[in-house]
Amino acid sequence: MDDVTRILAVRHGETAWNVDRRLQGQIDISLNAIGQEQARRLAEALADEDLDAIVCSDLVRARDTAQAVVDRTGLPLTTDAGLRERHFGIFQGHTYDEVERLWPEESARWRRREPDFGAEGGETLQGFFDRCVATASRLAAAHPGRTLLLVTHGGVLDCLYRAASRVELNAPRTWELANTGVNRLLYTPQGFTLVGWGDTQHLNDDATLDEL
Repeated sequence: MDDVTRILAVRHGETAWNVDRRLQGQIDISLNAIGQEQARRLAEALADEDLDAIVCSDLVRARDTAQAVVDRTGLPLTTDAGLRERHFGIFQGHTYDEVERLWPEESARWRRREPDFGAEGGETLQGFFDRCVATASRLAAAHPGRTLLLVTHGGVLDCLYRAASRVELNAPRTWELANTGVNRLLYTPQGFTLVGWGDTQHLNDDATLDEL
């Protein structure tokens, strides 16, 4: 149908802070060697997808992941700050364990996924969700009948999964947010529909990744 936008939504490749379980938020952290290899494999996996447009977060870990696909396909790259990860305020730069130790009450509210909670200086969960869904909707609506690649962050993908599956914001997460996992959705003016989630077949031959 002419009004349907096919979306491939992808999380950036791995970073050192992902490995350390350190909250990146909107701090600009580069891909590590594994993340760079993941991005290269992603580009190969998407080579036959007939993509029409590529839009990514303006944070370097998403840009560099998207750039690998750009290099393979020749499509132009557009960045959009609306695809950034959630701003975690004072939590940013700390590991999960440090957050729990330094701010136990705030950490408990965060882990309970309270929609109206945001760490000092950061976004509330509800505000983040609204921003992510509005951004993805705007981008999808601008590409009706076409295939759009969004390269973004785990938190953004979590929001899109919930929007497409009608899962409450405070419900526990039971789905994976794998680095460079390919997630497929459809968009119409009525909203998002989930098609497939967490395709990591391009990472299955992990011998090379283990050596990095």
